[in-house]
Amino acid sequence: MIPIPADLHARYNRNSAGRDWLASLPGLIRDALDRWDLSVDLTPGAEPWNGHGALVVPVLQNGATAALKIAFPHDEALVERHALALWGGQGAVRLLAADTETCSMLLERLDASRWLQDAPMDESRDVWGTLMRQLSIQPDGRPEWRAFEHVAATAERWSDELPAEWERLDRPFPRWLLEAALEVCQTRGAVGRRSGKDVLVHTDLHYMNILATLDSGRAERAEYLAIDPQPQIGEAEFAVAPVLWNRIHDLSPADPEVALRERCHDFSVAAGLDPEAARQWSLAREVDNALWYAGKPGHDGDLGRSLWVASTLAGKTLDGLPRAHELPDPGQAAF
Repeated sequence: MIPIPADLHARYNRNSAGRDWLASLPGLIRDALDRWDLSVDLTPGAEPWNGHGALVVPVLQNGATAALKIAFPHDEALVERHALALWGGQGAVRLLAADTETCSMLLERLDASRWLQDAPMDESRDVWGTLMRQLSIQPDGRPEWRAFEHVAATAERWSDELPAEWERLDRPFPRWLLEAALEVCQTRGAVGRRSGKDVLVHTDLHYMNILATLDSGRAERAEYLAIDPQPQIGEAEFAVAPVLWNRIHDLSPADPEVALRERCHDFSVAAGLDPEAARQWSLAREVDNALWYAGKPGHDGDLGRSLWVASTLAGKTLDGLPRAHELPDPGQAAF
C-alpha cells in the first residue's frame, strides 16, 4: 500500500468528490502499474511526492526511472498532457504515456530535491528566462492546440466577473485597484486577440515548478525543466506573475516595492518579454487572486500578499497591509 501524503489527504478530505478520489487512488495506482508495466521505486516507509492536486509516485519501467502522476480530475489537469506533448521534452518534463480516463500520466523522472525555490535569485532569473524562451512555442496544425483557453478570453471574462465579485464581497479593497485591473483586461484582452503573438503559456511557472533533471550532466538536455503547466494560449507575458508572488522574502528589505518592480523587469528581459505587458498582466492576475482569497475563510494572509503585489505593481502600495517580509508564502498560514 502506497501511503497518501498528509497534506494531500487533508486537502481532498473536505468534500465528497475529494474523498471519493482519495478512496480511488489505490485502485488507480494498481491499474497504472499494470497498464504500463511499472514497479514502485520507493524505499520502505517513504512517501510519494505530491503537488497541490496530484500524487506522484517514483517508478521503474524496464529498469528505467520514471514518475507516475495521478491528478484529481479538473480542467487544468485534463489539458496538461496536451501541453507536454506539444513541448516534447523541450523546456518541460517529457510525457511518456497518458491515460485520459484516469487523469494519469507517465513522465520522465526529475530530481525532486533540486528546484529553483532554493537557487540564488540571479540563477533563478536566468534559468526561468531560458525555459520561457523554450516553452513559448507558436501554434501549428497539431490537434492538441484546440484544447487550450486563450489568455485574452480570460481577460474578457474577468472584465465581467471581477466587478461583480468585488461588489458581492462587499468591496474588499479600494475601487481604484479594481479599475486598474479592469483597464488591463480591456486593453490587453483586445491587444492579445490581434497581436499575432500567440504562444503556449505555462501559467504557473514559479520556482517550485522548475526541477533539475536527473541527467543534467548530459549536454543535450537542460539542467532544469518545468512541470505542472496549467497551459493556455496567448501573450507570453501572462506567465510572469507567479515569480512575483513567490519568494517575496527574497526581495530587498530596504525597499521591497522597488525590488518587486525590478524583479518583474529583470525576469521579463531574461525571457525576451515586454516588461510593461508583464507588469500589467501580473497586476490583473493578482487582483483576480485577491478576490478569490477574499471569498475563502482562513486566507487573510494570501489576500494580503495578493493585494500587496497588485497594488505595488500598480504604483501605489495599499496602506494597512503587513510589511512585505511579514507576508506569508503561498499556501502558508494566514495572518
